[in-house]
Amino acid sequence: MHRLNQRHPWSHNDHFHPWILGRLPEFRGRALDVGCGRGELVAALAPHFASVEGIDRDPGMRRVASARCAGVVEVSIGDTPLGALTGPYDLITMVAVLHHLPLGETFGQVRRLLPPGGRFLVVGLAQSRSRSDLAWEGVCALTNPLIGLVKHPWPAPPAPPATNARPEMPVADPVETLAEIDAAARRVLPGVRLQRRLGFRYTLEWTA
Repeated sequence: MHRLNQRHPWSHNDHFHPWILGRLPEFRGRALDVGCGRGELVAALAPHFASVEGIDRDPGMRRVASARCAGVVEVSIGDTPLGALTGPYDLITMVAVLHHLPLGETFGQVRRLLPPGGRFLVVGLAQSRSRSDLAWEGVCALTNPLIGLVKHPWPAPPAPPATNARPEMPVADPVETLAEIDAAARRVLPGVRLQRRLGFRYTLEWTA
């Protein structure tokens, strides 16, 4: 199974960009991508908003994202902490980053930064602990290589080593389960919706 995944890899995060782009708010002034990484989502959001900000704590990620979005006047890349931003933002996105942040504090900051009608979209990772968690993880493990085959029928060459031009993404194992994330979100974001997804991910959607 591991060998098959290596021969037919696919980006579990980029896979959900269409899900995000299909749920943009009606008013599209400012957007914020928290933990923007190499800037793929920032670049995809730029045509839809008057301005898009990407923030990331990792200098290598910011460098790559800035290079990717060079010349796109609507985009800015920085390292301002979420709590120091003033907003308002019509869209806040987090892809594979929420588990790097304190849940309750982060949800509170999102609520502060979004105006009525603003939208919060998350693609996240959760720890598997309960029987239902582990069962869904098994489904993801079985379907992961099949999705890779559909997306990339021909075997891919080995991934190149990390370089300054393409540094490795910072990674961390999730600590909270989906049930814990759901409970923390509902305390701060009334009406929030979470859903398990293939690719070892979940999605979270909330409209202020």
